[in-house]
Amino acid sequence: MYTALCSSLLFPLHERLKGHHSVSLHRELEASQWWPAERLLADQAVRLRDFLRQAGRDVPHYRDVFAQAGFDPESLSSVADLQRLPFLDKPAIRAAGDRLKSERAGKLIRYNTGGSSGEPLVFYMGMGRVSHDVAAKWRATRWWDVDIGDTEVVLWGSPIEIGKQDRIKAVRDRVFRSHLLPAFQMSDPQMDRYLDEIALLRPRMLFGYASALALLAAHAERRGRDMRNCGARVAFATGETLYPTQREIIERVFGAPVANGYGSRDAGFIAHQCPKGSLHLSAEHIVVELVDTNGRPVAPGEQGEIVTTHLGTGDFPFIRYRTGDMAVMGREPCTCGRGLPILREVFGRSTDFVRTASGNAMHALALIYEVRDRPGVRAFKFIQEPDYSLDLQLVAGPELTAEVERDIRTGILRRMGEGAELTIRRVPEIPPEKSGKYRYVVSKVLSTAAAGAGQGEGS
Repeated sequence: MYTALCSSLLFPLHERLKGHHSVSLHRELEASQWWPAERLLADQAVRLRDFLRQAGRDVPHYRDVFAQAGFDPESLSSVADLQRLPFLDKPAIRAAGDRLKSERAGKLIRYNTGGSSGEPLVFYMGMGRVSHDVAAKWRATRWWDVDIGDTEVVLWGSPIEIGKQDRIKAVRDRVFRSHLLPAFQMSDPQMDRYLDEIALLRPRMLFGYASALALLAAHAERRGRDMRNCGARVAFATGETLYPTQREIIERVFGAPVANGYGSRDAGFIAHQCPKGSLHLSAEHIVVELVDTNGRPVAPGEQGEIVTTHLGTGDFPFIRYRTGDMAVMGREPCTCGRGLPILREVFGRSTDFVRTASGNAMHALALIYEVRDRPGVRAFKFIQEPDYSLDLQLVAGPELTAEVERDIRTGILRRMGEGAELTIRRVPEIPPEKSGKYRYVVSKVLSTAAAGAGQGEGS
C-alpha cells in the first residue's frame, strides 16, 4: 500500500514541484512500448523532425551547422536523413560552449562527466532531458514488478549524487525508501557494514555500478554471508559494461536476477533489459545509430560505435553524439512483445579494448579470463600504456603463489602475442575511478575507433 501511495501520489507530486513532466511522459511510454516497430519508427521520425526544427531555430551552434550542411529539418523524412549532419563529440561540445544553449532555454543544470578516460566534459541539462530520463528509468523499473516506493539500496559513487546529501534530499530518500551506500568506500569493514544494512533493510531492489555490486557480492562469498534471502527481487546494474562473470556472481550471491541498463550521464538512459533478457532501446526519445570507424552506418548484427540523438535535449541539444561505446544491434524482436528495438550486445568504451603491437583489438574479457578465477586474486586492474606495454595491478591474498603468478603471466602473454611487455605489481588496494566505478581494463592506446570519435565531422 505504501508503494502504491508513493508511485501514484507522492512521486508525481515531487516531480511536479521540481518542474518535471516525467509523469505524463511515463504514461506515454507505458503505452508506446507495445506499439509495432513500424509505428515506433514512424513516430520517432516525426519527433526527430520537430526536435531538429527547434534546434535550427533556437540554438546558435545548430543554426550555423544546418546552414553549412545545407540541411532543412522540414525535409527530413526518416531517421536515415540524420546522416546529412556532422557528428557531435566532446571536442566539438567544448569548442561550441554556450552557443549550444537554446535561446529559449529555461532553467539549466550544469553537469560534467567523470573524465576517467580524458578531460571531463561540461554540459547542461534542462527540465525536458531530466524528465525523459526519469520516465525511461521508471518504466524499466516496473518491468521487474518493482516500483517507486519499494525499498531500494543504491550502491553509487558519482560525486554529484554524493555531494547532494543535504537535508531535503535526505528527507526525500526516506519518503521513497531509497538508501544510498557510497561506492567510494569499499574497504572490507565498510562492505561488512553494507551487507549488514542490506540484511536489515531487506530491499526489494538493488541499484548500482556493475563493478561495485560484483565487488560486494565477492566480499559476501569470502565472508560466508548468505544474502540469497535478503529480499531483493532484482539488481539493476548500470553505468558501465556488465561482464558475464559479474552478472553470475551478483545473481548467485543475492539470489536475484540482474537487469542490465546501458547509458551515461552525457548520453542519457539509452537501453534497459527486460525480464526476457533483451536490452531495449528507449526509442521514443533517443535515436541510436551504429557507425563504423569511417562514420558509415553498419547493418544489424555488425559491431559499430553508438551515436545518439536525444530528443529531450532541446535546451542543450545532443545531435549525433559519438559515445565511444561499441555495440551490435539485434535483428529479431523480443519475445516479451515490446516493439522497442534491441541492442544485442554492448561492448563498452573503446578504451576497454586492448591492442597488440600488430594493431589487433582485443576485448577486455580476453585478459580478464586469465586473472579472475586465479587463487588469491582479490582485485585486479590492467593499464595499457601508449607503447602497448601492460601493467597489471593485483590485490593478492596468501593463495596467490609465485606459481599462480607465473600462470597468469604465461596466459596473458600468449593472448597478447610475441614481443608483448607485461609488468605485474602487487598493490595493497585498487582505488575506484573519480566516478566511483572500478574499471578492470584501461587502454591509453589511441584506437582507430577512438581516433574517429575525436576527429569526426563535428569537431
